[in-house]
Amino acid sequence: MKGLYCKPGDQGDVKFVLQETNVPSNLGSHQVKIQVKSCALSPVDFKLYDDLKLEKEHVPVGREIAGVVLQVGPKVTFFQADDEVVGILPVDAEQSGLCSTVVTDEYNLVQKPEKVNWFEAAAVIKDGLRAYTALHTLARMAAGQTVLVLDGAGPFGLLAIQLAHYHGVKVLATALSPEDQKFLEELRPSVARVIRVWDSKEDLVDSCLEETGGLGVDIIIDSGVRLYEEEPEAQRHCPHKHDLLTLLSVGGHWVTTEQHLQLDPPDSHILFLKAASLSFLNDEVWTTSRAKQGRYLHILKDVMDKLCTGTFRPQLEDPVPLYEATVSMEMVQRKQARKRIAVKL
Repeated sequence: MKGLYCKPGDQGDVKFVLQETNVPSNLGSHQVKIQVKSCALSPVDFKLYDDLKLEKEHVPVGREIAGVVLQVGPKVTFFQADDEVVGILPVDAEQSGLCSTVVTDEYNLVQKPEKVNWFEAAAVIKDGLRAYTALHTLARMAAGQTVLVLDGAGPFGLLAIQLAHYHGVKVLATALSPEDQKFLEELRPSVARVIRVWDSKEDLVDSCLEETGGLGVDIIIDSGVRLYEEEPEAQRHCPHKHDLLTLLSVGGHWVTTEQHLQLDPPDSHILFLKAASLSFLNDEVWTTSRAKQGRYLHILKDVMDKLCTGTFRPQLEDPVPLYEATVSMEMVQRKQARKRIAVKL
């Protein structure tokens, strides 16, 4: 049985390989054996593995899985054989989700609705979790607020927009290209304003303040931040941190994905004057800490329910076969894929 694994190189390069692996023969008390039908691909965060002291020669690739339960451990209560399930393998998992059969704890899984296909289930579960974590857990979203979603046409940004619309929140979104702009303008429910960050004639701060009557936005969900005026080409569409602080409203909340965000004393003073707050979006905390396991499973179940009812409408690439997973994963790791990719097993 083959799975996809990767090994970081000496010069920062990453090599992805399909290699043989074995499934544990004996199940633990609360473990479940699953026949994987689909696995979504997300970038591997090697820095996180270093931070958690998870030293592995080959890191398993593919953690968002959907499949059928083959066997359950003696104390499993959530599932039984032939149940259709979806979930996220923990960051310390030994197996790749691209193996035809995997073993994991029952606490990492929820039931997959019958109306949801395998590929959508696997592709949406992580981005849906991130959207819930950002808007509900961290930003405490409420009806009537205004949210700015940066890179709204990305897989995560799209679900954040749809979740905000569902709860009666006014949405502003940025487009990184004319294609993204067209896509966002055609969304229903419609985005209140699409801000063309690819167009140097349109200013992010002015657009947001104009749309909110000068009051600023209540919630900001970023997809990267420029810390300095001069940044690499890859971050040319990312807003400067001062811009986001400027357009944040009184009592507003900024949720950032930028791990290395640095706030100088004047930046903190702006937050203080606005009684605003900052949170870091790390959706891995749900599986690295079991303190809120029940809430985590509730979120996963709600994500599947919203996918089933059409609240979440993801944009996916066509499912790829296992033999193309290596090439697809290289694109995902370099962040060249604009849609979520799922592998068919």
